[in-house]
Amino acid sequence: MVNQQPLDGIFHALADPTRRAVVHRLLKGAAPVTQLAGPFDMGLPAFLKHLAVLEGAGLIRSEKRGRVRTCHIEADRLGAAETWLSDQRAIWQGRADRLADFIESQTDQEHEI
Repeated sequence: MVNQQPLDGIFHALADPTRRAVVHRLLKGAAPVTQLAGPFDMGLPAFLKHLAVLEGAGLIRSEKRGRVRTCHIEADRLGAAETWLSDQRAIWQGRADRLADFIESQTDQEHEI
């Protein structure tokens, strides 16, 4: 079985709407923490906890220059989640197709009787 721990962290991080909004914003380009925190109705310490979860999952990285901390997206980590979802979609699409074929064959058999 494939090690799911990295994916667990990614999906945990993306489970929160605030963190998804931060990721969405960072897909447009790097931004300072104060700019990222602006749209959210929470204190900076609470917002920094969200950033810590995203960093812990490897979805973002930050760098400090002087007094400004800037966050950047780590797109390749998002790619890992996208790959997993794509694989799951293919599995379930195959199952749905086989179920549809089975139902169609059963319907055809009923009409023959």
